[in-house]
Amino acid sequence: MRLDDPLYRDLVLVGGGHTHVLALRRLAMRPVRGVRITLISPDTYTPYSGMLPGLVAGHYRFEEAHIDLVHLCQWAGVRLVCARVEGVDTAAQHVLIPDRAPLEYDVLSVDIGALPDTASVPGADAFATPVKPVAGLWQRWQQMYQRIRQNAEDCPKIALVGGGAGSVELALAMARRLSGLEVEIALYCGATLLPGYHPKARALVEKALGERGVSVHLNARIVGVRAKELEVAGGRCEAFDELFWCTDAAAAAWIARSGLNTDGKGFMALRDTLQSVADERVFGAGDIATQLNYPRPKAGVFAVRQAPVLADNLRAALLGRRLRSHRPQKRFLSLLSLGDKRAVASRGRMRASGALMWWWKDAIDRRFMSRFSNPPRVMPRRFPARLPAVARKQQAPCGGCGAKIGADPLAETLAALRADYPGLTEASADDAAIVRVPDGGVLLQSVDSLRELVADPWLMGRIAALHAFSDLYACGATPLSALASITLPFASAGVLKRDLRAVLEGALVEFSRENCRLIGGHSMQGPEQVIGFTVNGYVAPGSDPLDKCGGRAGDKLVLTKPLGTGVLFAAHMQSKVSGGLVQVAVANMLVSNGPAASLAREHGVTAATDVSGFGLLGHLFEMLGDDLAGRLHTGQIPALAGVVDLLERGYRSTAHGANRAAAEDLVSRRAVDPARQNLLLDPQTSGGLLMALPAAQAEGFCSALRANGYPEAAVIGELVSANETTNRVDLF
Repeated sequence: MRLDDPLYRDLVLVGGGHTHVLALRRLAMRPVRGVRITLISPDTYTPYSGMLPGLVAGHYRFEEAHIDLVHLCQWAGVRLVCARVEGVDTAAQHVLIPDRAPLEYDVLSVDIGALPDTASVPGADAFATPVKPVAGLWQRWQQMYQRIRQNAEDCPKIALVGGGAGSVELALAMARRLSGLEVEIALYCGATLLPGYHPKARALVEKALGERGVSVHLNARIVGVRAKELEVAGGRCEAFDELFWCTDAAAAAWIARSGLNTDGKGFMALRDTLQSVADERVFGAGDIATQLNYPRPKAGVFAVRQAPVLADNLRAALLGRRLRSHRPQKRFLSLLSLGDKRAVASRGRMRASGALMWWWKDAIDRRFMSRFSNPPRVMPRRFPARLPAVARKQQAPCGGCGAKIGADPLAETLAALRADYPGLTEASADDAAIVRVPDGGVLLQSVDSLRELVADPWLMGRIAALHAFSDLYACGATPLSALASITLPFASAGVLKRDLRAVLEGALVEFSRENCRLIGGHSMQGPEQVIGFTVNGYVAPGSDPLDKCGGRAGDKLVLTKPLGTGVLFAAHMQSKVSGGLVQVAVANMLVSNGPAASLAREHGVTAATDVSGFGLLGHLFEMLGDDLAGRLHTGQIPALAGVVDLLERGYRSTAHGANRAAAEDLVSRRAVDPARQNLLLDPQTSGGLLMALPAAQAEGFCSALRANGYPEAAVIGELVSANETTNRVDLF
């Protein structure tokens, strides 16, 4: 899809289940012109159920057993919204998301999986760890495993409730990982073990459980759970230290609440076309749904087989074409992991076990995951289609503040204009323009805009608002009002309305925290999204704005937030950084500089600036004036996770070169690590504040910052007299 293709319709996928990720991949290979796809998922990684037992057993790394949704969506040109859905309004065609505006759709698909049924047993919700969502299970297992390794007596008995394949594989995986430790593992089955499996396949699994020391309790239906105790039907009680719940699947309650027809167990009822029987604009797949004409067990194999039909039918629904029916197979191959590198294969009356079956299962699982770790090479959806051929070979321009014009061309242009138009341009390098008002207070005004950095317009609205506020915070001002300047990609009136609301809703989340009023603005269409705000702030009578150049020799330099957004998102554009690291960077950008600015007044800060497009060095140069120089201790400068490694591997923001040119002859590098030097030149989006204050106040200031939401705040250097060095900045 070209940048100037208008958008007419929105396809929204709720959930990152097996069917959706496969269907998304197919849709990306044959995109529907004029259609935008949005994936909503509470997590940036989606687990592959087939590899979960191997992950717990220690055979796979986390990355091998999870699909990185950030990478997948970036490759596919799909918007990723990291959020938990709480319902659907089918009449308004809205997906309901807590704490943000609804997301509108033209066609919707739901694939959120199912959860173990903890609601039907008193106490299970409070005392058991459900096996799904997998993120919660994995976190609990890691904590427990590390504790047991240090002291097995802390957890002498692990109980698992459920007799299906998932509970059996999990019990054997835990037993394998904890082998050699004095830990008891017990499996409680409401009836028999592995119902529906051939007796000889069941016997092979029972043998493996016995060899691993897992005690199996048949016909042990759990009717209640208390702290450290299971109540079994019939009156007996069983002790436990850790409890994992692996019973029959239950549906999310919001499916029924949303008016989507369900089967007798609360799962979305589907036609053979995978459409909801209640609304033909809503599709369903995976464990959350049931085809009424072909009910099947909740197993991943059926979800995988639905994907081609779902992709084709979503495309057909968007284009107004005829849909096709899906008829799932009756029997399927089951490959159960036995904890170690052995497995049992079962299909109908056929069964086999051993290392060869594990090899077979492992090969199938790795082949499935390779579809996402090594997708086909396709043209990035957001790369300008009409750039000259030479430009296409270069790195795509960065978004965020990495799109900023370099400091040197900007300074040269302004100097020339001041000469040609004397008195009409300001020479000040302050972060915000100062306007004195009659009551003795000070009004400050600043403007900032960002090219798209993340695909979620609501998130971009929040980031752009905080980024614009930072100039005011650096001057010690309180935001009062804002004007918006927004460019949205070419689209139909309906899609434009959706996006404009999302951007402004996100911005208003941040404006509301400061009681800052959005008083107007301007919007237009263009080839890509650009969000900007002109913001006004106020410093009350009796106080002066913080002066960017107000520092004194001997003052310490404090940085509130880690560096690295520029290089991290540059690498992300090339699919060279994990989705988890991207989310950490997004969370960092969403930390407001407001509390830090308030603390600055209390701790005697003498000078401040925000760190944005010119990098730490560029903004430090602005603080020095003619009389000061700086010393930076590069080892003390905080960086986002993974950023130093990316710099060592040669990744750079497209604004990095201009920042380097501006600093080239002004810095003494000594024997400083090159990656750490380059970190100082990295452009930041919604970066932290760089502040100077008396040395005696510095550590107390940092402690206060860390206690108020800036865990990596650090003293990174000091100001010295310009007479003490021949360089503007010395690096150590």
